[in-house]
Amino acid sequence: MRAFTPKQIVAELDRYVIGQNEAKRAVAIALRNRWRRQQVPEELRDEIAPKNIIMIGPTGVGKTEIARRLAKLAQAPFIKVEASKFTEVGYVGRDVESMIRDLTELAVTMVKEEEMRSVEARALEAAEERLLDLLLPGPVSTESRPEGRPGSAGDLEAREARRETREKIRNLLRQGRLDERFVEIEVPDSKIPVVEIFSGSGMEEMDVQIKDLFGNIFPRKRKRRKVKIPEALQILTQEEAQKLVDMDKVIKVALERVQQSGILFIDELDKIAGREAGHGPDVSREGVQRDLLPIVEGSSVTTKYGMVRTDHILFIAAGAFHVSKPSDLIPELQGRFPIRVELRSLTAEDFVRILTEPRNALVTQYVEMMKTEGVTLEFTRDAVEKIAYVAAEVNQRTEDIGARRLYTIMEHLLEDISFEAPERSGERVVIDAAYVEGKLRPLVKDEDLSRYIL
Repeated sequence: MRAFTPKQIVAELDRYVIGQNEAKRAVAIALRNRWRRQQVPEELRDEIAPKNIIMIGPTGVGKTEIARRLAKLAQAPFIKVEASKFTEVGYVGRDVESMIRDLTELAVTMVKEEEMRSVEARALEAAEERLLDLLLPGPVSTESRPEGRPGSAGDLEAREARRETREKIRNLLRQGRLDERFVEIEVPDSKIPVVEIFSGSGMEEMDVQIKDLFGNIFPRKRKRRKVKIPEALQILTQEEAQKLVDMDKVIKVALERVQQSGILFIDELDKIAGREAGHGPDVSREGVQRDLLPIVEGSSVTTKYGMVRTDHILFIAAGAFHVSKPSDLIPELQGRFPIRVELRSLTAEDFVRILTEPRNALVTQYVEMMKTEGVTLEFTRDAVEKIAYVAAEVNQRTEDIGARRLYTIMEHLLEDISFEAPERSGERVVIDAAYVEGKLRPLVKDEDLSRYIL
């Protein structure tokens, strides 16, 4: 885990998320506390529980983005799940333990990719040798020669000539002069017998186990494919990297990473808030909370890679809480989320900053996409302000969906330019306030129409 200070974490989040300083400070402290925990004496380390967070705010204000960027910053296993997808044990649907299994699967994939990158150079060397064997098949093995009988002078000359030829082909390969040539290679056939099983609570894990079982019982078949040299080198490099990676080590590191630095983002927590109704579609809401409680408190979950302890996984929950409130959760679950932060609705000024400031700003995205067609797209300052004002106005009059409104408005605004871009290569297109007004004002004035289109 990289040791960022809280100020550095907030500064990094500022590059992608506008405003919401209170939420950024809370997650920055939570992340720093994970590093601090690793530094304390070992006998005290297990006693320090993570400070789980509930982020309260309407959709589209940055809750998910803050959590996602935080995980990327920490280089930690991270998944986002919707609380409304889970059901109480005994009901049809996903059981809450599946979120830990998903997180573990992601961690194994993450660590495996890291290991494969670390052995990439060695794998490339081995793949190159295999490819040269295909391009220049070897002579009859010298092992069939009677014991003690040396090779003739002719054999030595032939081997030397072959070695020189192999080096010439290697140079051509590295220079890219064989890129258009085809070669036939063997690749694993991924098909396995199809098994239909009844789905139910927790059955998604059984599907994975059955696939693994059949993969081990039946020998992996291989099929021949004819591919170009660069693709063949890539396939062979992947195969060699797989051989070099120690999967036992990968699984051990992945389990440790999940348990010590995993981050689980539970969205739509407000959808399961509320006490037992006793009937109807909400009957399992409190049941889901009770199933979630031991995982957040700390328990062992069985995965295909082994047992995973959830004591030190950081849980970040989020929800709009328009109808319900955090106090509607069962008291035990409330106590496991000691930090509460409220994210405010976004204003027109926020939208101006969102459109222009972040590294992945919407205006930058559209400018770069049009550049691929040879069209130079420019937005004037008053155009950006007008777009922001329209987004804020529509959010206020219809449903507040935060910054997601900008995506809808930008798509509608640039629809004609996007459609005609291939025929307008070489042109410079300026989007000003008048253009925005002409495209969007009729829709904004018609409230019924804006509900459907914007």
